[in-house]
Amino acid sequence: MRVCCLTVDAGVIKPFRWIAAILLGLSVCACEGPQRSNSLQDVLDAGVLRVGTNYGLTTYYNGASGPEGFEYELAAGFAEYLGVRLEVMPFYNLSDLFPQLERNHLDLIAAGITATEQRQSQFNFGPAYQAVSQKLVFKQGNERPRSTDDLTGSLSVVAGSSHAETLRTLRDAGATMNWQETDEKDAEELLQLVVDGELDYTIADSNILAVLRRRHPDLSIGFTVHEAQGIAWALNKKRDDALLAALIEYFGLIQNDGRLAALEDKYFGHVRQFNYVDTRAFIKAAQTTLPTYKNLFVQYAGDLDWRLLAAMSYQESHWDPRAKSPTGVRGMMMLTLATARDMGIRSRLDAEQSIQGGANYFRQLLTRIPARIPEPDRTWFAMAAYNVGLGHLEDARVLTERQGGNPDLWVDVKKRLPQLRQKRFYKTTRYGYARGDEAVIYVDNIRRYYDTLVWLDSQDPALLDELTPPSDNTQQTD
Repeated sequence: MRVCCLTVDAGVIKPFRWIAAILLGLSVCACEGPQRSNSLQDVLDAGVLRVGTNYGLTTYYNGASGPEGFEYELAAGFAEYLGVRLEVMPFYNLSDLFPQLERNHLDLIAAGITATEQRQSQFNFGPAYQAVSQKLVFKQGNERPRSTDDLTGSLSVVAGSSHAETLRTLRDAGATMNWQETDEKDAEELLQLVVDGELDYTIADSNILAVLRRRHPDLSIGFTVHEAQGIAWALNKKRDDALLAALIEYFGLIQNDGRLAALEDKYFGHVRQFNYVDTRAFIKAAQTTLPTYKNLFVQYAGDLDWRLLAAMSYQESHWDPRAKSPTGVRGMMMLTLATARDMGIRSRLDAEQSIQGGANYFRQLLTRIPARIPEPDRTWFAMAAYNVGLGHLEDARVLTERQGGNPDLWVDVKKRLPQLRQKRFYKTTRYGYARGDEAVIYVDNIRRYYDTLVWLDSQDPALLDELTPPSDNTQQTD
């Protein structure tokens, strides 16, 4: 592109830096021929960023406290970066999004979409912020397909999706297969059909599948249909490049300051590892054992989420009030004797006292985490402290700062906690050796259990209805 003139409004440069400003200047250059619509200036003039997305667990949905979702939070950050208001325009069908972008009814699409070659020929894409592969999914217990030649049943994918594009490419390359494309179901619904035995196969992105397998452990992977591809936001190719430049700078900024990693960890960091047996066992326990103690978790949670407290208890004891550890911790919340005394607990083996003591101790830890640390990191730090101790957590935060990380971001500190096992690191800390890697596993497990409990509770709260807890007449004093 030849630069023939440059006009930049100083007020426009203020929200972002020189790259966007230069491209904004190029967009109003009149000597190159017909002008393209100035998408960035339109956004700034209107004071509104119109973002198209679709409803989904990781994209956008209305939660208990308002709009939520990985894509929503990224988009909200970009709107704030530009100094404008975010207007989310959710669609039910992926195929409806792209025509709206072409007609300039949207400024960009943020819907967890794959930047395939075909799409890149039609649209501009911002920086890739995730890499996902496409997995052929079937139900556990059925015969596992290991290639397209093994597909003997019904296969359905979302119309207009990258999965449909991949299937057409495979067919053109000589693969023999039949499939259906639907606008009536989204990816999550197709996976549910597989679980219910109403559909033999579907294709899912690896990140979505990782989240949903915590709810449906019977979702199994047959083979990888397409290797990892970048997920990115789409923009209208016929409009100027200034908005794209601002987008590039925004993602560069949040990648450098750790916000992107923290957000990715919030939604996906704890679900990368999947254990079929553990997930099945937890769901069964949630439906059979948890109802006995639910009223106690609700009673003593106070301002905490009772489901979080219950998830912690399962990680600690599998909801066994008489659980014992060789290290001396005992009961539903696995309290040490010293902690139990501090909390005024006489019997660690009494379910009610243990839950009360554990809730109070966890609440106390939360108050000791620096106030500047926002949620949910504040909670993850308190959980880690519950497991490894506040002193060792602080050691890991010190190591994080020494190594150039952010001691207030869980995603950075969790990388340093395992270093507390290594002499070259722990000999420089105040509290010395600790099994910091176990604290990371501890927090990740609780987050997975919590996600599953929230889902079970939302689907059918009656499944978790409280029963009368068994009385304990043994007068345990330990």
